[in-house]
Amino acid sequence: MGPEKIPVVIMKDHDAVSLAIAGRIADLVRKRAHEGRGAVLGLATGSTPLGVYRELVRMHREEGLDFSNVVTFNLDEYFPMDPGRVQSYSHFMRTHLFDHVNVPPSQIHIPRGDVPREDVERYCAEYEEAIQRAGGIDLQILGIGRSGHVGFNEPGSSRMSRTRLLHLDPVTRADAASDFFGEENVPLEAITTGVATILAAREIALIATGEHKAKVVRRAVEGEIHPDVAATFLQEHAGVTVYLDPSAAAELTRVRTPWVLGALEWTSERELDAVLWLSERTDKPILHLSTADYRDHHLGGLVAKHGSAGPLNGRAFNTLIAKIRGKSKLPRGERILVFSPHPDDDVISMGGALRKLVENGNRVTVAYQTSGNIAVFDDEVRRYLSFTMRTAEALGLDEGATFRALAERVQAAFDRKKPGDVDAQEVQVLKKLIRETEAVAALEATGLGIADARFLDMPFYRTGSVEKAPLSEDDVDVVSALLEELRPTIVFAAGDLSDPHGTHRMCLRAVEQALERFSGPPPQLWLYRGAWQEWSVAEATVLVPLSEYELRRKILAIFRHQSQKDVAPFPGPDPREFWQRVETRNRETADCLRRLGLPAYYAMEAYQVLVDGHPLATANVPTAHLSVTT
Repeated sequence: MGPEKIPVVIMKDHDAVSLAIAGRIADLVRKRAHEGRGAVLGLATGSTPLGVYRELVRMHREEGLDFSNVVTFNLDEYFPMDPGRVQSYSHFMRTHLFDHVNVPPSQIHIPRGDVPREDVERYCAEYEEAIQRAGGIDLQILGIGRSGHVGFNEPGSSRMSRTRLLHLDPVTRADAASDFFGEENVPLEAITTGVATILAAREIALIATGEHKAKVVRRAVEGEIHPDVAATFLQEHAGVTVYLDPSAAAELTRVRTPWVLGALEWTSERELDAVLWLSERTDKPILHLSTADYRDHHLGGLVAKHGSAGPLNGRAFNTLIAKIRGKSKLPRGERILVFSPHPDDDVISMGGALRKLVENGNRVTVAYQTSGNIAVFDDEVRRYLSFTMRTAEALGLDEGATFRALAERVQAAFDRKKPGDVDAQEVQVLKKLIRETEAVAALEATGLGIADARFLDMPFYRTGSVEKAPLSEDDVDVVSALLEELRPTIVFAAGDLSDPHGTHRMCLRAVEQALERFSGPPPQLWLYRGAWQEWSVAEATVLVPLSEYELRRKILAIFRHQSQKDVAPFPGPDPREFWQRVETRNRETADCLRRLGLPAYYAMEAYQVLVDGHPLATANVPTAHLSVTT
């Protein structure tokens, strides 16, 4: 596998990774039971292993998987941290695993974040001793952070480190900000098992999913061992396997540039990737690439296949040109259903194309899959209530006293609430209405209105907290009912899987499952990407150019989401506002085409059209859905 220094398994999606790891744990538990002894598991927290724990719970309930002889040790915990708080890893593990399987409480070990500071050193030594008394860890499950940490072993961690108290890296605290409703609420320290403790496990399985993990995965798997990236120490362990979905594997050499590893089978997709890579590497437009350029960069076999650089360059150039679809080449007269995971993803991701589709006379409906109510600051609720109350009183309306009483109840709820606590039901409803009102205002900026909006309020999101319930049949039924009612010919959905809390992934899964059971002719599925990432020009099927004026109008639609303006409650790893990310991404897509030697557009949105779950070549997009007028 070329430069990979750790065995890597790439699986079809996040669910497949979860099933594989859960199956491996189950096999170990059963094997140890057959041998008359218990299995010792090292467990991780965060969004990455959630699917693993859900599958283990299912195995326990439906297959009788017995955990009574299992001993567990968790990697880490924030400090200080009350075990009862929703952000604690103790709460996480109880909620997602231990409350649903039969591991005896005496065999569960999670670092305590409420140990008096003067006792922490002694406590950490005792944690290490407990692992040794249990016979050592048989299988350690790991995630990986953007800083390359495993556990909370931040940059600078020693290969010989053991369980200890340490300061959290700023990147780690920024990534945890949404869980604590603000980076200022994230603890500065954590207790973590050390690198040496992790490497003492007999087997290790590291899991990574999503585009946002791709670069650090490559560093961990292919880079040199260095304390600045603790995950690189895993290269020293003979029993490590890394499990990835395609998105997390995207930057590995065998995926990103497989031609540098030797001969391979050339597909049209790989040929385009290679030409674009070479153009970037040589800083030349596509049509300026020479045969020598190909030979000098491990691509002699490819250029030999085409005889010379000219035909290969022309083919790549024409493929890209065919992807560009201005307003006149976008769908007309179709029934279009746009699924938006949160109430602003539609205008953030496809605000330019959305306006063009409306202007082309399509019947467009936008379905907001979740309420997005947890992403509203308390001050927004106070502001709306103050306006409503003062309006009623100023106009002498009878409702004035009612609104005043409501405002007092809401304020009392806020006074009791700690950062990250679930809002009172009344407050959840008010925040939901704020997001819906903003969504309608943004739609009006694209030429649509409230009659064109549907608020699905999918059940999995209704927890009132950052942690969501598993996707259920009820969620899929909500989406299916809308598909059957509207019977669209084209469906747009979010294909951006880097959303920090997995909401986009779950929303896409619901759409895909609903489309599988749809009774009508299968609609085209167009995937956009949201606030976190954009399709590359190679991945995209359709590129929609935007003028400076059109991009500005799109940004103004995003501004209608006032509760997300200036400081978004869930910004993710990028500190910029959503409109700033959009402006940069759309401009960069157009600039990329310009550097490749194509027409210099001001900005561009990118979309991927799928058929049977696979990207459709631009040339094969059915003309029934695309106007051929110019």
